[in-house]
Amino acid sequence: MHSIGIRVFADIGTLAMSRRDSCWDATGTRRPMVGSGDFTRSCRTVVCSSPNRNAGYGGESQSSGSRRSSISSPSARSFLSRNQTYALLKQQMEVAAKDEDYKEAARLRDSLRSFEEEEPVLRLRRLMKEAIAEERFEDAAKYRDELQDIAPHSLLKCSSDATTSGIRVQVESVYIESRSQPSRGQYFFAYRIRITNNSDRPVQLLRRHWIITDANGRTENVWGMGVIGEQPVILPRTGFEYSSACPLTTPSGRMEGDFEMKHVDTVRAPTFNVSIAPFSLSTLGDDCDTM
Repeated sequence: MHSIGIRVFADIGTLAMSRRDSCWDATGTRRPMVGSGDFTRSCRTVVCSSPNRNAGYGGESQSSGSRRSSISSPSARSFLSRNQTYALLKQQMEVAAKDEDYKEAARLRDSLRSFEEEEPVLRLRRLMKEAIAEERFEDAAKYRDELQDIAPHSLLKCSSDATTSGIRVQVESVYIESRSQPSRGQYFFAYRIRITNNSDRPVQLLRRHWIITDANGRTENVWGMGVIGEQPVILPRTGFEYSSACPLTTPSGRMEGDFEMKHVDTVRAPTFNVSIAPFSLSTLGDDCDTM
């Protein structure tokens, strides 16, 4: 289980991941990042991964020993198996369509639709959403508790938003079918991070720390310098965003962590941590809005 940094990432749907790391000012105008170098050079995609280093593009990371807590609930194990089946069906349908085997693609499409109607997590999500919309909050609470029992990860959104000391961190993740191989237990997730400095002082991002947990409860801590090979300086009322990715051996999981930063307008200023709120990595996705 590694985290992979991506300088340029194309074809990731609504996330528009083809953008490079960049900054913008309070008017929304993008501009080169302070200290980021020449952004007029041509784009190229660079993906780096290894078990113990380079979890982010262009920098080294250290990974702690993983901690595993086995799934004891039969319903949770069943959900993991169904999730794997769902991801495999989706990939098989995509392959059939590319091979112009439309009869097989249609069969798999119908199988997916039936699966989606009968799959407990998707059904409970739908029922809970309807109950909230109709203000049947007792029913919504019941559906939520059932979800918590069979699939705790499913209650976590594929996006998160947290502010620490005026520094806002927004994250959104997406499952990349084309880079995944469910039959081999390989699931590829991309995520986009937007950091906005709403404070009155310039800050610099020095280090990152990720806590990555898969659906089996296996947890890995990953530390690294900066992000995607940069230690960006973010001026007041401006921002910085980048895209990265994380492969898992299970069809769902979660990530959370923090950035270590410092104010650069004061000599020997102490560092402080900026929270990255938990977000889901899931082949099922959710109904979250894009950033």
